[in-house]
Amino acid sequence: MSLHIQQNVSLQSFNTMAVPAQADYLTTVTSVPEMHDALSLARRQNLPVLVLGEGSNTLFEHDYKGLVILNRLRGMDVVEELGDLIRVKVGAGENWHRWVAHSLKQGWSGLENLALIPGLVGAAPMQNIGAYGVELEQYLHSVELLYVDSGEIGELSREQCEFGYRDSVFKHRHAPRAIITAVTFELNTYFEPQITYPAVKEYLQTRMRPSQELTALHVFDAICHIRRSKLPSPREIPNSGSFFKNPVVSEEKLASLREHYPEIVSYEHRGQIKLAAAWLIERAGWKRRQRDGVQVHKDQALVITNPGRASGASVMSLARAIQEDIAKQFRIQLEIEPRIY
Repeated sequence: MSLHIQQNVSLQSFNTMAVPAQADYLTTVTSVPEMHDALSLARRQNLPVLVLGEGSNTLFEHDYKGLVILNRLRGMDVVEELGDLIRVKVGAGENWHRWVAHSLKQGWSGLENLALIPGLVGAAPMQNIGAYGVELEQYLHSVELLYVDSGEIGELSREQCEFGYRDSVFKHRHAPRAIITAVTFELNTYFEPQITYPAVKEYLQTRMRPSQELTALHVFDAICHIRRSKLPSPREIPNSGSFFKNPVVSEEKLASLREHYPEIVSYEHRGQIKLAAAWLIERAGWKRRQRDGVQVHKDQALVITNPGRASGASVMSLARAIQEDIAKQFRIQLEIEPRIY
């Protein structure tokens, strides 16, 4: 076996919240055979397994008593060209933003609104990442899986992934028994802009000449600028991006809330009514508040930061306090977005 297994390894540099957790064992895999070897080792020693990308959607509340596998499966390969569509298979260990930038450089459009989302390609289907009016499922063709128990390779179509709002089959019945090894995307060779968000429209209007033709790269640049201006980089301030999901409510619930809070921020997305979790958190007075080295970001209330490199338990203490307060004030249960271990 060519695997290098480390023992008692700090995970602080492997999660963007920079919490000081520790793993009993850790290894890095760069191929599917190495992933097989790592899983075989875990089975022989009866170890729990956690496959980790960049740790941008993971929070360690405790040390991990098992084997952490760092997924570094690479590759971006065209598998089929179908007129105006192109299918590209991408390794689960590729950086998401670099893949988006690469796709646009090749003249393939569709993913430009999803620029600068942290993490690896393999993590994207798990929560059906989305931003600025676009969700991953719109451009996903299929997902390649390695089944943990049998060691067999399988594939799920877009429909079989059962995508929802920040949700998929990979968070539920496939969570403990399958590892994403690659994702096949179906992208356009033509550009169809999706710029419904006011901030994106405004940015483009102020920076483009009236005669200038809009391209996917223009939208990509706009999204990057907006995200950098609104969201802190984990390299500067440890964080996991949006910590809470925007809650889905009924029309009756929204009407009831508007009686007390006429200014409440809501929007419709694919037939569902969603509330802006950031508005709820800010309205409840949590923006900028700090506890035990953990802080709600000063500009974006949806982001919990960890400037003090505090423990995962401290992060969760603040998060649960926010949940309890929102439930008390608005009768709404905020759902945490990162995976908690």
